[in-house]
Amino acid sequence: MQVSLVGALICMGLLALVVYMRWSLITALIASLAFGATAIGTITSLGGSSPLIFTVFDMLVIVAALARRGIWREIGAVFVRIGAAWIVCALMIYVCIGALLFPRLFAGQTSAFVASRTGRGVYEAALAPVSANISQAGYFILGGLTFLAACLLLRRSGTLANIRRGFFLWFSLHVLMGALDLLGKVLGAGDVLAPIRTANYAMLTQVTEAGFWRIAGAFSEASSFGGASLAGLAFTYTYWRKTGSKFALGLGAALFVLLLLSTSSTAYVGLAIVSVPVVFSIVKSLASGRLRLGEALLIALLPPLLLSAMAASLFYPHFFDPVLQLVDNTVINKVTSASGQERSYWNYKSLQSFFDTGGLGVGLGSSRASSWPIAVLSQLGLFGTAMMTVLLAMLVRGVRGARGRIDPEVDAIASSVRACALSALVAGSLASGGADPGIVFLIPLAVVLVSRFLPVEDGSVAEAPVRTLRHSRDSSEQVIKSQVGTVPGRA
Repeated sequence: MQVSLVGALICMGLLALVVYMRWSLITALIASLAFGATAIGTITSLGGSSPLIFTVFDMLVIVAALARRGIWREIGAVFVRIGAAWIVCALMIYVCIGALLFPRLFAGQTSAFVASRTGRGVYEAALAPVSANISQAGYFILGGLTFLAACLLLRRSGTLANIRRGFFLWFSLHVLMGALDLLGKVLGAGDVLAPIRTANYAMLTQVTEAGFWRIAGAFSEASSFGGASLAGLAFTYTYWRKTGSKFALGLGAALFVLLLLSTSSTAYVGLAIVSVPVVFSIVKSLASGRLRLGEALLIALLPPLLLSAMAASLFYPHFFDPVLQLVDNTVINKVTSASGQERSYWNYKSLQSFFDTGGLGVGLGSSRASSWPIAVLSQLGLFGTAMMTVLLAMLVRGVRGARGRIDPEVDAIASSVRACALSALVAGSLASGGADPGIVFLIPLAVVLVSRFLPVEDGSVAEAPVRTLRHSRDSSEQVIKSQVGTVPGRA
């Protein structure tokens, strides 16, 4: 393995930060997701696979979760309380077997799209074992173990607060690097973040769309940046709605602006989809006469924005022409474009491979699709899709049924990370090529499931996270301010 110096330096920087601030390793793990194109190195034996830096923190978090006396008793308690732990373990076993067996069992019987690392791009070939079967299965196993580690750590004091810090730090770094990327392109400096893009991917970073620079941030392309911005917007909006946090409101506003400037069709369509429940919520509040302050603020902003737009179009008739052309290129005509037709064909062939294998799937990493649900169906088959659907249903349910008995701050964090995960899945359903939902799905799932039991257990272990959150909110305001700039509690 060839180690990346830049990746190692960023890892050490994040570690130094959490050690100095006395935060948890899980904070650094979540924050490392902001570096979506920074690899820790290149594994030549796996076809040049370049694991991202979050894998380093993944392994450290797993070790930290296990390095404790009485760990077997805690593991037993997790499997007794959290039924999803059994499903995740079963899914990990099934994924490993499928990744090794199915490409060999159905070799040559269907076609698959393989990502080349030699400049050939994504090309169609007969199904056969590839290095991605091992690397993607490894990522999935790492994610599953991280879910179990998060369930263990969440039973301990302070973990929930550290997860909150991790998400705020992640999206703060995301906004910072998105702004730097855009500023560098506008000023003619080019890709100023190129030195941290060490992953062995095709970097589509210096691209324009309808005269607008596409923002990639620390990712390899605008689509990935837009998907992460959408997830961050959902997280900050939900946390602001629950707590009234001014910092969450400001961070969410910055994410919203960057999302609009990203020129990503994934971000635009995803924003329209995730806005639907927000609109329904506001209409429901209006109908019941219980309009919240945040909802009233959103409604109050609409008239001045509409009037400003009408005034601009009246005095400058061609003012919105570039914007209309951008929307036309990225949304309206996206399906008929060469890229849209290519991705539609990937999905069609992925569905065909599902039927060609009798519903068993081609194995994780064997092929590439352009939609997460289709990738799950084609790679994991009916059995794997059923297990993934159960986990998704648990996440969608959230802490419903426990509200009223749950601490408000626990509810705010669980609801916010749940919204983040679901929005990330919406973006993945529009553009993701793999079946692995990643730790952006699995860590929020662990938070939601463990949070449901925090208010009903009588032991000190279960109550410790709630007490720590209250202490963090009421007695350690200066520490939180240094973490995210202001107190992420009630304004």
